[in-house]
Amino acid sequence: MNKPLAFLKRDLLIEASYRFSFLIQIVSVLFSIASYYFLARFIGGWAVPGLDVYGGDYFTFVLVGVALHDYLATSLDAFSRSIRESQLAGTLEALMSTQTSVPTIILLSAAYPFLWTSLTVVLYLALGVGLFGVRLSSGNWAAAALILMLGVVVFSALGILSASFIMVFKRGSPIAWLLGGLSWLLGGVLYPVTILPDWLRRISALMPITYAIEGMRAALLRAAPWSEVWPSVIPLLLFAFALLPLSLLSFQYATRYSRIAGTLHQY
Repeated sequence: MNKPLAFLKRDLLIEASYRFSFLIQIVSVLFSIASYYFLARFIGGWAVPGLDVYGGDYFTFVLVGVALHDYLATSLDAFSRSIRESQLAGTLEALMSTQTSVPTIILLSAAYPFLWTSLTVVLYLALGVGLFGVRLSSGNWAAAALILMLGVVVFSALGILSASFIMVFKRGSPIAWLLGGLSWLLGGVLYPVTILPDWLRRISALMPITYAIEGMRAALLRAAPWSEVWPSVIPLLLFAFALLPLSLLSFQYATRYSRIAGTLHQY
């Protein structure tokens, strides 16, 4: 446990030096939830195609989508951001020269972002339940936990691929930029995927976030049984088995290339 605690301590010390940012992030969560709440009140009387499947409550629909999107976005962005910050701080080469293995370094570097995002998601749901009357008590929480775990694994694998790009090319990973934008647009975060045109729906069906959000909403908003959740779980399992080994291999290759080229200290 010494190494995970060391990584957490390092990042907490860095974040603690910017105390005002904590307050800003917490207030921004409240502003975001309030914005979605009033938007939901605005469209409350409208018949939104595909929303009736989730009980017709747009605010609960979007709250679950945004909370899960933020968690998966952290999985996608945390690794490359940590590598980039280590490059700029000049600590990446020192980290890579320790006895800690490369997979351990890359995984533990995201420990603090995941911890902070977990707290943020809890805050999202707590404010939604406490201030705005969201009801999630009857959900299939076991299925929701499994979908969250698989979604984090898949997006972490994509995040490690993005970190591999940063390791070699130093900045501007197209993976995080492209996948992040498409996930927000086509993943069903703010609206049901069913309202998309057919050709966009086919693209959406190739993206892991679509299955994660659909499965999470089914589990939490409809308390769907396992028979209805499996169509979301199986694609996520396939994504995980395909992407995780590929991402770790790519990062090891990127690290070896940077060491041979002598560019670990460059940024």
